[in-house]
Amino acid sequence: MKVMKFGGTSVGSAERMQGVSKIITESGQPTFVVLSAMSGTTNSLIEISNYLYHHNPEGANEVIRQLETKYAKHVDELYKTEEMKETVREVLHDRFMYLRSFTKGHFTSAEEKKVVAQGEILSTNMVVNYLKECGVKAVLLSAFDFMKTDKNAEPDMHYIVENIHRVLEANEGYQIYITQGFICMNAYNEIDNLLRGGSDYTASLVGAAIKAEEIVIWTDIDGMHNNDPRFVDNTEAVSQLNFEEAAELAYFGAKILHPTCVQPAKFAGVPVRLKNTMDPQAPGTIINNELQRGKIKAVAAKDNITAIKIKSSRMLLASGFMRKVFETFERYNTPIDMITTSEVGVSMSIDNNKNLDKIVDELKKYGTVTVDRDMCIICVVGDLEWNNIGFETLATDAMKDIPVRMVSYGGSNFNISFLIKEEDKKRALQNLSATLFQ
Repeated sequence: MKVMKFGGTSVGSAERMQGVSKIITESGQPTFVVLSAMSGTTNSLIEISNYLYHHNPEGANEVIRQLETKYAKHVDELYKTEEMKETVREVLHDRFMYLRSFTKGHFTSAEEKKVVAQGEILSTNMVVNYLKECGVKAVLLSAFDFMKTDKNAEPDMHYIVENIHRVLEANEGYQIYITQGFICMNAYNEIDNLLRGGSDYTASLVGAAIKAEEIVIWTDIDGMHNNDPRFVDNTEAVSQLNFEEAAELAYFGAKILHPTCVQPAKFAGVPVRLKNTMDPQAPGTIINNELQRGKIKAVAAKDNITAIKIKSSRMLLASGFMRKVFETFERYNTPIDMITTSEVGVSMSIDNNKNLDKIVDELKKYGTVTVDRDMCIICVVGDLEWNNIGFETLATDAMKDIPVRMVSYGGSNFNISFLIKEEDKKRALQNLSATLFQ
């Protein structure tokens, strides 16, 4: 069985839903489908929640009314028979009345999660009923019946495996199994969500749990490209990536994939393929545990980076200095992207400035602190083991006319990273593309 995941733009209109339905039925084999909310819906649901947090039920009801009108239009466009239109209208009526119920009581983060979950519930109901109208043997499985997180808000894999098999056994004989991405129950049996990676994470967890043949993540681009097409001409989809390479690219700016969401598939040995719903025939990118030796695959960029340098000839070699520095960032829940050290200083980069002033204030105990803002990390990904002679030279040669604040190499076998000014990003990406791929 394959697992397929479709994002919000892929189910963003009646026409798109029809296209998705065609894709998932073409193979003729049983397929497990994970759907996101229709594009724009989650934003509307968050807006409703914001009004309710501010004790403004009139504002919330107006957004609910607008959203209901939008969905009513999709019903008329999507279904052919009056019987199915009426069936779906009843489902939508129930869901929107449920949303209105939150305008009459106390509103907390627990209620917000219930509100936001309605997006995926709406989209999956619409698609499964369209498939049924087309004569496809399809069934809707509630993610609340098998998707659960533990007390650390991490997926409870034992529970997921046990219950997804139970649900599938209870619904044998269907061609298409549809469920909601992103949403789940938590350890306290409350409605919650998976946070990182959203629906991609659901698809990866499902694929790992059922030992799927393949997980196909359908988006609006034909795979992971070897550079950013917004800044570089003639980029190409990378045909194959190792899971580690894909994670590096995702972490350092390739927005098509969340860096942690494919981890369950990686550990289960289930390949992940990235495909384009607008061009289903394009081969896309396959991500698996294979490593193509001696090849640089792609370049990515991560914006909004801040560099922090602590200079201290007095403290650097003292026992516990580095520990104190790291503990400062940990105290303010601020991850570090890159780090380099010398005899008299340590430099690091972060992508979250929320607590920057407090962090800098504490670091001044240990030395002179300087801060560089509006920086960017350029990451080159591929087989970059240190004994591959000349690979790092190719990357550094491409950057020879660009000021580089920091270089990180050797922390991973799969990347070399450069910290530069954001204003130099476009030129750096173009130079790397010309040197590495053209």
